[in-house]
Amino acid sequence: MVQQERAARTRQDLVRAAAEVFAQSGFTMASISTISKKAGVSTGALHFHFASKQALARAVEDEAAAVVRAIAGPAPDGGPHPLQRLIDATHALMGRLDQDVMVRAGFGLGSALPRREDAVDLRGVWQDWVEEVLRDAEREGVLAEGVSAADASIAVVAATVGFELLGAHDRTWTSAATLVRFWELLLPRLAAADGLGRLVSGGTPDTVPDRV
Repeated sequence: MVQQERAARTRQDLVRAAAEVFAQSGFTMASISTISKKAGVSTGALHFHFASKQALARAVEDEAAAVVRAIAGPAPDGGPHPLQRLIDATHALMGRLDQDVMVRAGFGLGSALPRREDAVDLRGVWQDWVEEVLRDAEREGVLAEGVSAADASIAVVAATVGFELLGAHDRTWTSAATLVRFWELLLPRLAAADGLGRLVSGGTPDTVPDRV
């Protein structure tokens, strides 16, 4: 049992080290020796857990995907307004991109060229969820007159993916202040007038991480 716990801890240390190296150097420039050194293990120990750099990248992406899927989860029964769910999720995602190197590296790996065949499409996961929530909003009649879920999805996905990409070099793009400004600009065009006043562009307190 102790040996299994140690092996699990070593594996997690390697995944964390890989995320840090990938986030800093990119997939192509990252080396097995740098990752193993950062994790405090030998390259032989690394290869015991991961056959290749590609396998490490997939492990990082899988952990990042678990975070994204937790943020972009199914609507709870009697849950909040669909647009508030969307606002809250954007704040939660950008907060994790700002604070969590695993999530940041997972998205960054999706931009690496040449693209790996087994890469996890985190942006695709996010896009699918945004489209689903906006379809819910359309069905519930809470979108502004003349606004379709398809058109709204284009604006929200393009903006949030843009924030994620730009935020890799300038964290201002993933800041809460940037998101508030985005939602304050978009919501009057996106939300039906009778529900607009109930929407909180800064996100609801229990769903948005504290950020500096």
